[in-house]
Amino acid sequence: MRRTVFNEDHEAFRTMIRDFIAAEVTPVYDEWEKAGHPPRDFYNKLGELGVFGIQVPEEYGGAGETSFKYQLVISEECARAAVGFGGYGVHVNLVLPYLLKYASEDQKKRWLPDFISGDMMMAIAMTEPGTGSDLAGIQTTAKRDGDHYILNGAKTFITGGVLADRVLVVARTSPATPENRRAGLSILAVDTKSEGYTVGRKLEKIGLRASDTAELSFTDVRVPVEDLLGEEGRGFEYLTHNLAEERLGIAASSYSAAAAAVEFAKKYVQERTVFGKPVSSFQNTKFVLAECATEVEAAQALVDRCVEALDAGELTPADAAKCKLFCTEVEGRVIDKCLQLHGGYGYILEYPIARLYTDARVTRIYGGTNEVMKTIIAKDLRV
Repeated sequence: MRRTVFNEDHEAFRTMIRDFIAAEVTPVYDEWEKAGHPPRDFYNKLGELGVFGIQVPEEYGGAGETSFKYQLVISEECARAAVGFGGYGVHVNLVLPYLLKYASEDQKKRWLPDFISGDMMMAIAMTEPGTGSDLAGIQTTAKRDGDHYILNGAKTFITGGVLADRVLVVARTSPATPENRRAGLSILAVDTKSEGYTVGRKLEKIGLRASDTAELSFTDVRVPVEDLLGEEGRGFEYLTHNLAEERLGIAASSYSAAAAAVEFAKKYVQERTVFGKPVSSFQNTKFVLAECATEVEAAQALVDRCVEALDAGELTPADAAKCKLFCTEVEGRVIDKCLQLHGGYGYILEYPIARLYTDARVTRIYGGTNEVMKTIIAKDLRV
């Protein structure tokens, strides 16, 4: 089936990204996994490549593209090589939309040039030890003291938190009200060199091992008032604004991983022989791959449709939830089946299917669990 979502510019970009991965990532990716993150200068290489500035307006040094399609290309090419770009996804797909929509002109001028070059890597800190999907339960506080906020609290599961230079921290600047638990939240762009800012444990994960995930704590951290993002007390509103794009990004990476798994499995079963015959010659192998290929194509169609909707400003939270729910569930099923076709070798880390398998599990959890996605969809259905 002919795919219409990409044009010649996207395909030229794809070639550039594929060559970059082959030269700069694949040969050293095992080292990144052992370290728990890429080397810091890798982000400067991404900056030189121009990928951080694709969606940044030209007046701040970016390319001024508004389409999400370039991010989709990167997801597909990373999955094709069974690698990742560390904190890249959070930096571009999560943080940047907040900066473009809510940062003041002064903040954009201060932050975006270094954001684009990779000199300032950013992360976002929402989740707390006792607060996952329920953002209204955030306990971290930021109390006004003259021209500063005094930040106290802790965050966990912060992707990119080890190497980040500035973090968007969601904190409570005023108490919640009985009528609205979500009131009183604000977003502060915190300099990680601030006194009292501490990076705790680098969390060891079963997958995504080349992406750093950290615990953060704040003890009387003084944050200048001019580093408040947007207006005080409107943090929850701001957070919900970007959730659709965040969830589409997860869906895109999930579909891409499932598609890559089919390709890895096809190659393996054609080369591997059992009882004197290629594994690909058995009917079960053919049927399993046929099932997987069909599911992948359905997921791809849904992602493409949602990307077009996002670019047109029409992607709804419910549509994004459907896309994340479907694509992450497809990812789990397809990669599991493709690993099974590898037999015992599928369990060995030198085979890319093993990395895809462990990386896939978290996609049904982060960005809002799939149970939360079902709740959003059901609410939209008014049931």
